[in-house]
Amino acid sequence: MLPILTFGQYKLLSTEGQYQGDKLFIKNPKQMDGFGYCIIKVTVNGDVLPASIQSPNFEVDFSLFDLEIGDDVFVVIEHFDGCTPRFLNPKILLPESTFNLKDIQMKNKEILQWETENEKGILDYDIEHFKWNKWESVGQVRGKGLEKSNTYSFKVSLHSGENKFRVTQTDNSGEKRISKEISQESEIEEFTMSPSSVRDYISFYSAGELKKTRYEVFDAFGNLLKVGLSTKVDCRNIVNGIYYMNYDNKSEKFLKISE
Repeated sequence: MLPILTFGQYKLLSTEGQYQGDKLFIKNPKQMDGFGYCIIKVTVNGDVLPASIQSPNFEVDFSLFDLEIGDDVFVVIEHFDGCTPRFLNPKILLPESTFNLKDIQMKNKEILQWETENEKGILDYDIEHFKWNKWESVGQVRGKGLEKSNTYSFKVSLHSGENKFRVTQTDNSGEKRISKEISQESEIEEFTMSPSSVRDYISFYSAGELKKTRYEVFDAFGNLLKVGLSTKVDCRNIVNGIYYMNYDNKSEKFLKISE
């Protein structure tokens, strides 16, 4: 029979993720005095594990909790102070990126649509747009985690000229899995910015009119100072010097000068 516990006599250890169909193994050391094991109880999403835990190693069989693949899982170990149990394989709760891309295309020049199969875990898809000489993440879509065919869509914003898009996933390995690229030509007229030597504001123009565009401002050391979507950038609060502006599909240098 376990002793009656008071506050401070026990500690909690937890892990979480999504059920992938595997069992979680736990190492259960002896208490400091050598009498009995460290773990008092284990819960899965608040429900007590209905299995014996009085052994040096035991498993958490998630099938006992009526879970489906992809369901969120939160495992909590309640244990005595002075000893430390351990999750032996916590990565089994972290999905792997396994998708196969069946198709990727643009619909109505603004909807990126892709179809996948062989997803074995729920992971976000990152939508990436190539601009300013690099791939930029412009949004995320939650994956379905199903092995059968899955269809996704995301509304994108175009810059002038050729636009390139792709989708990626990054799993617990830290490696990025990348789809093939797709291109879409834009009907937007090329942008310009003015002035190149600025006291107050820099404005953006397309077809001779003020137009909104996404922008980034960096200092000469590569530090990001401003980011936004607008027809102009307020430069009154930056010190004199050389800066770099990413906008539309361009990267240009400008000079901040005094009044």
